[in-house]
Amino acid sequence: MTTADLTTLLAELDAGRTIPGGSPLHEVMLETSQQALRITAELNGSYHSPGRVRALLGELTGRPVPESTTVFPPLRSDFGRNLRIGERVFINSGCAVQDQGGVSIGDGALLGHNVVIATLNHAMDPAHRADLDPAPVRIGADAWIGANVTILPGVSIGDGAVVAAASVVTRDVPPRTLAMGSPARVVREITPEEPGA
Repeated sequence: MTTADLTTLLAELDAGRTIPGGSPLHEVMLETSQQALRITAELNGSYHSPGRVRALLGELTGRPVPESTTVFPPLRSDFGRNLRIGERVFINSGCAVQDQGGVSIGDGALLGHNVVIATLNHAMDPAHRADLDPAPVRIGADAWIGANVTILPGVSIGDGAVVAAASVVTRDVPPRTLAMGSPARVVREITPEEPGA
C-alpha cells in the first residue's frame, strides 16, 4: 500500500463519500485494517507501561498521542488512521472504535467500559450491502460517555455532555446535557454547581 492510496482513502472518507465494496479504495481499507489488527493484538496481548500504550496508539493512529491521555486496554480498532485523541482523555477497558468515518475525542473526555463507536453504515439494498457509507463521530471536550454506550455514525456529543450507561446514541447530544436510553434522549441540562459536573 502506498501513502497516496491511504491519503486518497482518507480524503474520500472525510468527504463522506461511499466506498464501494470490492473497489481499490476498499482494498486499501482492508490492508489498513490488517495493520490495525496487528497493532491492537500487541496492545492487548500483555501488560504495557502507559508510555508504551501511547506509543502503540501513535502507531495505530499515525500521529502522536498526548502524554496526558490514559488508555486501559483492551482497545479494539479496525482502522485506526481516522482516530484523533485529545489531551487528558481517559478511555477505559473494552472500548471498540470503528473510525473509518472519523472519530474525534475532545480534550478531557471520559469513555467508560465497553463503549462502542461506529462510523460506517451499509445500504439497505442487498445489491449494495458491501458498500460503506462513512459518517464521523465527534465527542466534545469534557464529555463523559458511560459504560456500554453505543454511538452510531454521524453523531456529535457536545462539550460537557453526559451519556448515561447502556444508552444507544442515534442523534446529536447538545453541550452540557444529560442523555439516556435507547434511543438516547436528552432528559435535562447540566448545571455548573452539580457534583461531577
